Amino acid sequence: MTLRILLLGSTLALSAVVAQAAEREAAGTEVYDLGELVVTAKSRSGEAIGGAKISGETLRSYAKFSVDQALSLVPGTNASNTGGSRNERVIFVRGFDRFQTTLSIDGVRVFLPADNRIDFARFLTADLAQVQISKGYVSVLDGPGGLGGAINLVTVKPTRAFEADLQGSIFANRRLSGEAGVLSGRVGGVSGDLYWQASGAWSDRDHFTLSKKFDATPLENGGVRGNSGSEDWRINLKAGWRPNDTDEYSINYTRSEGEKNAPYSVRDAANTRFWSWPYWNTDSLALLTRTRLSDDLTLRTRLYRNTFDNLLSAFDSATQTTQSLPRAFNSYYEDHAVGGNIAVDWAISDTSQLKGVFYARRDVHHERQDGFTRTPATGNPSVNAPYSEPRQTNDEHTYSVAGEYTTALGEDLDLVVGASYDWTDLRVANDVNVQVVGTTTQNSVINFLPVTYPKRNNEALNGQAALLWRVDDTTRLHASVSSRARFPTVFERFSARMGTAIPNPDVKEERATSFELGAEVEAAPGVRLTGAVFYSDLKDALIQIPVNVPGFGNVNQTKNAADGEYYGVEGSVAAQLSETLDAGGNVTWLHRKLTDPTNPAFRPQGAPDWKAFLYANWRPIPRLTVRPNVEYASQRWTVTTTAPTVWYKTGSYLLVNLAADIEMTDSLTATLAVQNLGDQDYQLTDGFPEAGRSFYATIRARF
Repeated sequence: MTLRILLLGSTLALSAVVAQAAEREAAGTEVYDLGELVVTAKSRSGEAIGGAKISGETLRSYAKFSVDQALSLVPGTNASNTGGSRNERVIFVRGFDRFQTTLSIDGVRVFLPADNRIDFARFLTADLAQVQISKGYVSVLDGPGGLGGAINLVTVKPTRAFEADLQGSIFANRRLSGEAGVLSGRVGGVSGDLYWQASGAWSDRDHFTLSKKFDATPLENGGVRGNSGSEDWRINLKAGWRPNDTDEYSINYTRSEGEKNAPYSVRDAANTRFWSWPYWNTDSLALLTRTRLSDDLTLRTRLYRNTFDNLLSAFDSATQTTQSLPRAFNSYYEDHAVGGNIAVDWAISDTSQLKGVFYARRDVHHERQDGFTRTPATGNPSVNAPYSEPRQTNDEHTYSVAGEYTTALGEDLDLVVGASYDWTDLRVANDVNVQVVGTTTQNSVINFLPVTYPKRNNEALNGQAALLWRVDDTTRLHASVSSRARFPTVFERFSARMGTAIPNPDVKEERATSFELGAEVEAAPGVRLTGAVFYSDLKDALIQIPVNVPGFGNVNQTKNAADGEYYGVEGSVAAQLSETLDAGGNVTWLHRKLTDPTNPAFRPQGAPDWKAFLYANWRPIPRLTVRPNVEYASQRWTVTTTAPTVWYKTGSYLLVNLAADIEMTDSLTATLAVQNLGDQDYQLTDGFPEAGRSFYATIRARF
């Protein structure tokens, strides 16, 4: 009720503001080009070879409020759910997961130093100008990682003396009972050579509601999904100086804060862990510059400091009210990163360009854990000892030096070649083992045994090449090959995974070699077709392998043990059918094969074989746009958490969505929409059903 009253009041206030500015010109916005990345190869004229972009307007039109939701709009990409106690929203780019792709905001890398387990639902899209996506070919100029893809979130930059964009949304379930609300806004302006901007977004979800078709289980009775609440807010502050047409200097500050719960499995009580995140916070302070040194040379710099603070709380039971059993703990992460890159662009001639970059980042991870019960080595269960670990630290430096050369092989044929050398320098890697001794409460003693891991470093060479052929004014063809590596995280090397694994400091990088053939064709006036055929060969992939270790018994260990191949076809069409109707869509077929030498039943999870998105925009009368769209994904592999584990396919769905935009004035637009119109019951991972039918209403003002 409080949420609905707050949103209603905000919406009424917003309407009053807009009424005074109804006749003003809609804000003219611009992509913040300093924040763009070279996520894929580009021709001499700056045309992207492959890859995709989603505009901020498109994200708003289809109510994609977080990054994971946005990927349903793009062929070759999809979102999924980890399930389990973490219950995070994850992404896949042509089958490559969140560890094998990179995420950046305005070109500044988002990297969680311990495990890089990014929850993409925590990143809101309200103030974005576009989402850049690279698939397969990730330019070496983008820095280390990016084995399978890269995502860059680019914010908006103002263009007028003053402009604003404000929006409020209310979400309700099939019974029209409130579930969530989203507020976002942006204000900014330009004064001479200076510009400024402040933007932000707030998302508050009390819960989501399951489909009416969901069959109740002893662990979930349907209706309101238990423990499905979350709250996130984000701010972005920007100030810049453009002394001339070529140079630009900007300071950015971004902060995101979130808290979330994790729904429990609807079918597995034995392995359920009662976890929540009281806070999941990141921030970034960055300086971005572009300086024209001469007619032929341009210097670009990007310097930043990022932080990540996280608390994971585990409880005794589903009520999440007590912490007294061995399963209960509070785990704290306190991380920061300092880094940047220096790049030089050299226009050698009218037909050749050379770009070089040096990239450096220092990642420092601090963690500690408070436990509430620990049974001593004597095995006497009557002796319980709470404990608080000392802080443990990992400190690792990552570097890359890269070059990319673009040249004309003919009037309509461009060649791009690139290479990089990446390496790491592990400075500190320590841990503690907790030991409880004694037989009575009075003489139980907790010892913290320090552990220092071997400091192994990694290095990798990367290479790539691409061709772009402009066949004529309506047709472009491209071909590319890219071999990229990804270094293991601290978690993959050193984590004991709550006693189920032993560290392996000797793991090395995994590598993918990707090939692509693609085309863009204007088949008829107003009809645009794009498509690609792709293949990736994955070597030395990191997976958990069962091992028997004296003193530990049967445990797991991360090893470079898997090989695989991912390949498929994707295509899209956009057509202006009449003055009042445009339509389009995309489709992807993907096949993944990943081999675990110790388990013939193993299957790669999370990405469907088939995925499609279809849409139409119909304007039957002035100021009214009707937007039907359909999202389809075939079944995907998932695995049970109960022993013996079983791989099976789940998650096929067909979601029909409908929205209507009503332009109330030149500055004020209202949207009414329904998602999952058919109230389909489906799940993306074992035991974790998704939301049923829901409605939302949005009011947006621009002036």
